[in-house]
Amino acid sequence: MAVTHTLQQSVEQFLYRKAELCDAQNWDEYLELFDQHSEFHVPQWDSEHVYTTDPKRSVSLIYYASRAGLEDRVFRLRTGKSAASTPLPRTLHQITNVRIAECDHGELEVKTNWATFYARHGVAEHFFGRATYQLRPAGESWKIARKHVLLLNDTINAVLDFYHL
Repeated sequence: MAVTHTLQQSVEQFLYRKAELCDAQNWDEYLELFDQHSEFHVPQWDSEHVYTTDPKRSVSLIYYASRAGLEDRVFRLRTGKSAASTPLPRTLHQITNVRIAECDHGELEVKTNWATFYARHGVAEHFFGRATYQLRPAGESWKIARKHVLLLNDTINAVLDFYHL
């Protein structure tokens, strides 16, 4: 089924808003974009072209089985219990090449390319990769049911956290 211009625009605006909320460190509104049972997964590469697929059996760079994992991470950021993230970096997320496939029950599979530029302690760096989202309709917008991020530059000189992706 062909994706309509209106659907494409709605999804793109949702993803741009997610990026904007993350860059502004507006964690409450950012977390609201995720369904309570949403999964957030960043697999580790096993070899140059093969990455882990089962977060319950293999090592992942980040894995939260539900939104509660993200909520806990935000709590640690807010309370200063994360020395690795103090101070938080300034970030700029860019999203490109948004591709949408319609699934059952009005859900969508959305694939994107992304890059995040960040600065901390006077040093600028970046991460980039591909992401696959499962989106559920929620009123006039969407909720993230699953976010799977494939980090392409996984040999990094920094701490990796959800706000980098």
